[in-house]
Amino acid sequence: MYLVEIFLPQRDNEGQELCPDLFSYVREELLERFGGMTAFTRVPVEELWNTPQAGRSHDALVIYEVMVQQLDRPWWESYIADLERCFAQEEMVIRVSKIDVI
Repeated sequence: MYLVEIFLPQRDNEGQELCPDLFSYVREELLERFGGMTAFTRVPVEELWNTPQAGRSHDALVIYEVMVQQLDRPWWESYIADLERCFAQEEMVIRVSKIDVI
């Protein structure tokens, strides 16, 4: 089994809050495709990184996750590209971990 975590930014590249409908759309799409999902939305996750051009940068994120029996990598690669367009991001992260469920 795999745990798939989708890191969604709360703000665009100009610092403006993203439309809540984007998050609803992703949530509904995951529910429809996988039958369930978990959303970590109460306390945004803070992501920090250093860039040569701008120094330290950060994002406030929410994390959506699903568990899947099989990993359809081509579908996820296409999905992340769609999310990057919808959220107007140069790059977004989907993290996959192989897990055992007890």
